[in-house]
Amino acid sequence: MFTGLVEEKGKLIKKIPTGEGFQFEIEAYKVMEDLTIGSSIAVNGCCLTVVKKTENTFSVDTIEETLNKTNLGILKEGNLVNLERPLKADSRLGGHFVLGHIDTVGRIEEIQELSNSHWMTISYPESFRHLLIHVGSIAIDGVSMTVAKLQENNFSVGIIPHTWRETIFSEKKIGDTVNLEFDVLGKYVERIMSNKIQNESQQDQ
Repeated sequence: MFTGLVEEKGKLIKKIPTGEGFQFEIEAYKVMEDLTIGSSIAVNGCCLTVVKKTENTFSVDTIEETLNKTNLGILKEGNLVNLERPLKADSRLGGHFVLGHIDTVGRIEEIQELSNSHWMTISYPESFRHLLIHVGSIAIDGVSMTVAKLQENNFSVGIIPHTWRETIFSEKKIGDTVNLEFDVLGKYVERIMSNKIQNESQQDQ
């Protein structure tokens, strides 16, 4: 489990085809402190497993299922990625509960530079509309964000200067894709309510 608070930006230095997937070798520094083979790590919000490690790099495998649900497959060597290690049991939860299980890919429709922040608007498949609420949480490329504006098929977030600098948001352009993970608590609430309505409907029949 993660928090959506990115620890550092890593660099993809090797992208090696492996069957229908890829093995990524990523250069990093801060997250290397206690990273071991078998460790979980979120790469652009996607929970992956470390399979190789050197002093300043680690490698992870991506399979076909992962590539179908995320934008990891379009990454190129030299691209920067958001990195976060799993939440420790004694750590403060500064963002929100993030599982690292990407739901879908969104598209950046607008980026505005404001006086002391940035405003980003992202479109997403309409089938996920029920999982978003105004001022609710969402993970964008692994970054815990708050929905500031919600419309039919897009939502907007305000990005403070620190987040803009410390994540790959500053590298993004209109038309780029982002990995989206909707709030897991909202998913459970939605499932509970759906089951309740279904049960009540069956009882009335």
